[in-house]
Amino acid sequence: MARQIIHTDDAPAAVGTYSQAVKIGNVVYISGQLGLDPKSMELKEGFAAQAEQAFDNLSAIAKAAGGTLNDTVKFNVSLTDLNDFAKLNEVFNARLSAPYPARAAVQVAALPKGGVVEIEAILHLE
Repeated sequence: MARQIIHTDDAPAAVGTYSQAVKIGNVVYISGQLGLDPKSMELKEGFAAQAEQAFDNLSAIAKAAGGTLNDTVKFNVSLTDLNDFAKLNEVFNARLSAPYPARAAVQVAALPKGGVVEIEAILHLE
């Protein structure tokens, strides 16, 4: 299967040596997204705003790959403070509906750019 690199200007440019997403067949691997505004490349203020912006960024990349976040089979979430876990669930509940995809959430020491949350996604397109 051919590997396709996915890029959209509606999500932040990579802040390192990676692609926004890679599509192989019907599977899309979206790189971790911070709460960065794609226009200003500045982080939103606070956990909820960063998590919502990360979802917006993931959604834009999913769209560029030919899907939506409803095609997500797995989310991986990194938080700098597990005390934000309940807020994370509120953001997920507002953005998704059952049946929910698989998910992992872990606390990390730090994230790029001083972010407080980073979310990555794996999509399966029909």
